[in-house]
Amino acid sequence: MMIQNIQREQADDFWKLRLEALRLHPEAFGSSYEEQVRIPMDEVPLKINSQPDNYILGAFSEENDLMGMAGFRREQSMKVRHKGMIWGVYVSHEHRGLGIARKLMQEILRRGKEIEGLQQIQLTVVTSNHTAAELYKRLGFVTYGIEKDALIYQGQAYDEELMAYFLK
Repeated sequence: MMIQNIQREQADDFWKLRLEALRLHPEAFGSSYEEQVRIPMDEVPLKINSQPDNYILGAFSEENDLMGMAGFRREQSMKVRHKGMIWGVYVSHEHRGLGIARKLMQEILRRGKEIEGLQQIQLTVVTSNHTAAELYKRLGFVTYGIEKDALIYQGQAYDEELMAYFLK
């Protein structure tokens, strides 16, 4: 398995996996399948960045199949540039249990330590997603709050656990 940045020329594979995540797990993401599926394919590559502080990691098989992904972006405003955010962590069902999410997260944390001035990396996880929350805790993330009714989808409310990894 290779962990590397998803490139704009891999937009088709990225978008297929992203839409799968949103369709199969609508409670786990702030974006919705219903809204994202309407985005024209020629706009998708524009969502893919490959800067040191704004990228989407992919986990690729030896055959170059995209098995999982996780996004990272650093806040840009002067007062919050010390923070980064992990978003869109997802591993396809057929590749779960192989440690892919852990490897993606470890690479983001490793890279985060190299970004000058970055002090913490935050993420949110739906409180019912115990597997993901436990992974994040094992990696060193700590909970700093719970947002009640953070997401509402088809009349169902979902709370989110707010977590941070402190680099300093």
